[in-house]
Amino acid sequence: MHWEELTGDQFPEAVATVAGVCLLPLSCLERHAHHLPLGTDMYIGHELCRRAVALEPAIIFPDLIFTQILEARHCPGTVALDPELLLRLLDNVCREIARNGLKKIVLVSTHGGNWHFVRYFAQAQLEQPRDYAVYVANPPLLAEDKERIEGQWEGSVDGHAGESETSLMLAIRPELVQMDTLADDGEGMPLERLKALSDLGVYTGIWWYGDHPTHYRGDGRLGTADKGEQYLSARARALAAAIHLIKRDSETQRLQNEFYGSHQHG
Repeated sequence: MHWEELTGDQFPEAVATVAGVCLLPLSCLERHAHHLPLGTDMYIGHELCRRAVALEPAIIFPDLIFTQILEARHCPGTVALDPELLLRLLDNVCREIARNGLKKIVLVSTHGGNWHFVRYFAQAQLEQPRDYAVYVANPPLLAEDKERIEGQWEGSVDGHAGESETSLMLAIRPELVQMDTLADDGEGMPLERLKALSDLGVYTGIWWYGDHPTHYRGDGRLGTADKGEQYLSARARALAAAIHLIKRDSETQRLQNEFYGSHQHG
């Protein structure tokens, strides 16, 4: 169920029905090559959460598009807020979700640039006592789906506006996909301008721009709606399994309380 569709009278019962679990879909507004819309990650996150809660009920918070996307500030249409503001905003949103009775907050990010951001945010929860727990959900495909889904991909390079994301958008919002803008020119292949550093495990914040300055990784021409439908359904099943486990988890909050107690008296 979607937070914004509930009435105030319905809300308390909904919280109880879902055992206090809220999904917080995180995305951004950024370039996705020539053929996909700026809101690609938002559309994917929204549909992924919708399908997952159809299998394992939870409340879905409205799409939060203000996350880490500084690496795309050079591209038209990008909205990249200050890093400090992003952390404060996400923290404030989580506190408000918890204040409304949802004490298990599941961050579901469909934007690759959030990998470090959401995990740092989760770690930062230990800064002070909280009566709620934040989970970062990025579950692997279930065993029964893994081989089939991995076997459907044709490209050797993928990751951003390539075969998988193009397939997802063809399944979700095909009218927004402009396949005729794609060319066979290798634009989606990594430039490897920092390969010598990365090969030795050296990371820099400009790495993505070094490989993919036009925000395209892979070959979108390989995308199909059927691949997207299969992939989306499999990811929803994996997320539903994670929600099921989170509902029954009491150890995370217990350990947080134990940690806070030890910290305060240490």
